[in-house]
Amino acid sequence: MSRLTQSPAWQALQAQAQRLQSVSTGELFAREPLRARLFSAEACGLYLDYSKQRLDAEALGALLGLAQQQELPQWRERLFAGEAVNHTEQRAAWHVALRAPRGQSAYAVSAEVEAVRSAMYRFAGAVRSGERRGAGGARISDVVNIGIGGSDFGPRMVCDALAPLIDGPQPHFVANVDGAELHALLARLRPESTLFVVTSKTFTTQETLANAQQARAWLVAALGEAAVARHFVAVSTQVEAVRAFGIDSADMFGFWEWVGGRYSLWSAVGLSIVLALGPERFDALCAGAHAMDRHFADAAPERNLPLLLGLLGVWNTNFLGCASQLVVPYAQRLSLFCGWAQQLEMESNGKRVDRSGAAVDYATTPALWGSIGTNAQHAYFQMLHQGPAVHAVDFILPVEPQHLWRNVDDRDIRAGTGIEHRLPATAGSQRPRPLQGPCDDVQPGRLRLPRIDRRHHLAIVDRHQNPHRRCNVVDAHRLQIRHLVPPGGRRHRIPPFVAVTVVEKDRLAAELRFVADPVEHVIEIE
Repeated sequence: MSRLTQSPAWQALQAQAQRLQSVSTGELFAREPLRARLFSAEACGLYLDYSKQRLDAEALGALLGLAQQQELPQWRERLFAGEAVNHTEQRAAWHVALRAPRGQSAYAVSAEVEAVRSAMYRFAGAVRSGERRGAGGARISDVVNIGIGGSDFGPRMVCDALAPLIDGPQPHFVANVDGAELHALLARLRPESTLFVVTSKTFTTQETLANAQQARAWLVAALGEAAVARHFVAVSTQVEAVRAFGIDSADMFGFWEWVGGRYSLWSAVGLSIVLALGPERFDALCAGAHAMDRHFADAAPERNLPLLLGLLGVWNTNFLGCASQLVVPYAQRLSLFCGWAQQLEMESNGKRVDRSGAAVDYATTPALWGSIGTNAQHAYFQMLHQGPAVHAVDFILPVEPQHLWRNVDDRDIRAGTGIEHRLPATAGSQRPRPLQGPCDDVQPGRLRLPRIDRRHHLAIVDRHQNPHRRCNVVDAHRLQIRHLVPPGGRRHRIPPFVAVTVVEKDRLAAELRFVADPVEHVIEIE
């Protein structure tokens, strides 16, 4: 056994899991009728109700005890102080500095960060205004980001999620080296109005450089060699390699060794975001993430959303035996969120040794996967419904659509996720009949956003990525999905986030007593 699994806090949690193994959530609510209010926290517009987790005050205290034993508060202070918390490379992790408000940051690297961001904003302003044009004088209409991994996932996700807000050149992304992605894209673009952003820290990434060379050849064939410098810019740290490609060093936007790819969208890697959405909206993206950073740094443990959600991940993965983690958005604009979260979660925490090099004997991360929920219902949900394994699932839904089809009611999605019968009725409708029978293992719920906008989207992203790595485990929201057997009916598994609007929150809390197995994980965004 490792030092961690032999520790008093870990042993205490094993005992808590054994104690609660046969305790139903219904019993937990019977013991504490105000549980929905007591097991909740709110920050940055997010309201978290984790009252349907299979834990009570004693188990929660044991989880907080694990955080204390592992010196999580001290490691958090070191993170924000810029100490070398990246043990392998002996580097700081200054990602919080990337998101700090301009002119208000006192981090040691703030001046460098603001200088690069100012350069990004000047360049983006020139492109968006038409001051910076193509070699032939055409206005830039399309921007192609060529990158892979962290140089692709984050910007691609943000631009897709916030597509209704795009008022600059249309962003496109190329990562796949097989050529099909780039070929299909270039077939519908015009060389004279296309700008390429080659994103590679070392400017040696094989896949990225292969695609960049193909794009360069396409441009040169149409406009000539001299056009390269007007149609290519770089996000990199390697000036000489960038110049050798034909890019003016003045059009290279740098970042630093301490910027990990999975955290890089707030750095110069986000140049394609700034070009598409503009500096003001990029500032709003940073503001949403910064708000969560400050909450993580300052909030008490029992009210700290990233800490609580991370500890619940430890609880579900290591003590309650969840086999994997699903992220299932019921929002088309969040279709790329899972891919970004996969790199964040599994590249960050997918380790088999601890800091000292000793082999671990506990889960450091689940296998994270998922896709858009409506199609998922007709694919792998059968396994979730009827398979023997228990999986943690995050369902994410927006409240306010960014389109005209408002007749597609939230009730349709509720029914699709299998949670319709769990919620209290709305005014004027018939209250769904509470299910009878064994509901011991049900933990339904959803994450519901008021809208997918620049601030709330990045607050959610930052909540996933806030680093509390001292526990060597996951940092996303983790909930169990278990079996529910209606009388004479099929088995069902219910999604793990139930959400309400601001107006509905108090009403729902009052009506929970009417539901056989009350709604648990309520998250709202103001």
